[in-house]
Amino acid sequence: MSIIIASIYQGLLWSLMAIGVYLTFRILDIADMTAEGSFPLGGAICASCIVNGWSPIIATLFGFLGGMAAGFISGIMHTKLEIPALLTGILTMTGLYSINLFVMGKANISLLGGEKTIFTMTPVANENTAIFIVGGIVVAAVILLLVIFFNTEMGLAARAVGNNQNMAAANGVSVDNMKMIVYMISNGLIALCGALMVQMNGFADISMGIGTLVIALAAIIIAEILLKNITFGQRLLTIILGSIIYRLIIAFVLDRGVDPNALRLFYSLLLTIFLSFPFISKKIKQRQLRQKNRQEMEGK
Repeated sequence: MSIIIASIYQGLLWSLMAIGVYLTFRILDIADMTAEGSFPLGGAICASCIVNGWSPIIATLFGFLGGMAAGFISGIMHTKLEIPALLTGILTMTGLYSINLFVMGKANISLLGGEKTIFTMTPVANENTAIFIVGGIVVAAVILLLVIFFNTEMGLAARAVGNNQNMAAANGVSVDNMKMIVYMISNGLIALCGALMVQMNGFADISMGIGTLVIALAAIIIAEILLKNITFGQRLLTIILGSIIYRLIIAFVLDRGVDPNALRLFYSLLLTIFLSFPFISKKIKQRQLRQKNRQEMEGK
């Protein structure tokens, strides 16, 4: 039972990462590698601020703003310098590695020396309950604000760019500006997730961003497999469920005694299975249809 509870609140926090990745992955149709740099950036900024006496709330906010700055840089490189999206993310992610080291001053920072976190500030005595409450409030606020924003004129313009940027440009939408806005919001949310994860885990590490993009993509694909053809707000809610399911799968695998060193290999294999699921389902349906047609022909 404790494994299930831990997976639920961890999945809740990880859903912020998945939602951030979803914005560029589905709305702009870009696999933004910046995520693996902005996630530890948010954690690095937050941890550095906390150990230097800043309020955890302010530190978390600064982490979010740091991620938005990283998204702005990637947006500039992709739109104004016309660098391909994948290469843009790799360049920004690589540069952020050094920036994260400068921010922390060393490879890792511990928050286990009695520093307050956004979770310990709550009046709830149980840490898991505090994480669930704070995480739930933050995720609910993020989804509400995203639904409101992407139903405004600017938000609809951003979604139009993702659907057909040539048509959007023909209707007077500034494609570059819309892309930059989505880049910033996306990486801001990813960094926010990093800031919260650092406070939950009790430390920030320079390598904490490795493999996070795979985790986010897996949560998104699970959400899309569960339900199709739903509204934007409903999709964000299913991403939370997808993130929790993914964490439950990982917890189950570890509970079965799988070597933790093989975990990243398992991440890759699991994502490969999820990504190929639509293709496999299509092939199964085609085979069933052929068998049905053959049976009907034989019956005649």
